[in-house]
Amino acid sequence: MTRFVSLSSGSSGNSVFIDHKGVKILVDVGFSGKKMIELLGQIGEKPSDIDAIFLTHEHIDHIKGAGVLSKRFDIPIYANEGTWKAFLKKAKGIKNENIKIFKSNTFLNYKSMDILPISIHHDAAEPVGYIIYLGNKKISILTDTGFVDETIAYQIKGSDVYYMEANHDLEALKMGPYPYKLKLRVMGKMGHLSNDDSASALADALVGKNEVIFLAHLSETNNTPELSKLTVDTYLRSLGFDLDKDIALEVADRNKPSRIVEL
Repeated sequence: MTRFVSLSSGSSGNSVFIDHKGVKILVDVGFSGKKMIELLGQIGEKPSDIDAIFLTHEHIDHIKGAGVLSKRFDIPIYANEGTWKAFLKKAKGIKNENIKIFKSNTFLNYKSMDILPISIHHDAAEPVGYIIYLGNKKISILTDTGFVDETIAYQIKGSDVYYMEANHDLEALKMGPYPYKLKLRVMGKMGHLSNDDSASALADALVGKNEVIFLAHLSETNNTPELSKLTVDTYLRSLGFDLDKDIALEVADRNKPSRIVEL
């Protein structure tokens, strides 16, 4: 049995919980330790039962509580060398034995999970997404990337769960309150995926086998859950995908856990 939950997702914090055969991990810990304990409690879980934390990159909305949970509950943290170097400037006192370094684009066999950290395009030290193989099931976690290249597109194809960034509506970003320099960063090749980018990437990856899609990391300023979902839904339907039968499309809430997806 596999369980997947988005604990919450957005510019204020991001974290995903996965349980496969009793092995429990977090991908990113973007909230305070106190908030993470609260979010886990909402799905009936305790931080003391978390086996490992996996980080995508060192930005605060992805690592804020990682050091706290590691130190308080003796949880190992897995990240690549670039992320660790940047993260350790912000998190002090983590036990040496809980500093686990992997190589990007190289499979990591962690207990019952086969995990592939894939290089993505973001203005961080060495950012990654994750392709997680759980028996005959596959989960792709792809947030904080400016674009989806051919390698990423191939790697995520055929997943059962897609946790896919849909950060902004491009017109809302252009017309919104962000300073011009920040707008360029967000829409740039090292920034974030728009709703349209997300829809295009999903269209290339989906096969219509009852996949579950969570649109994630939505901007509170330049997007809305309704707009994001409508954009992706409309595009996928225009290509012939049946979102009433073959695909479940949802938006990851920025303040609370999603439903528990069982695979």
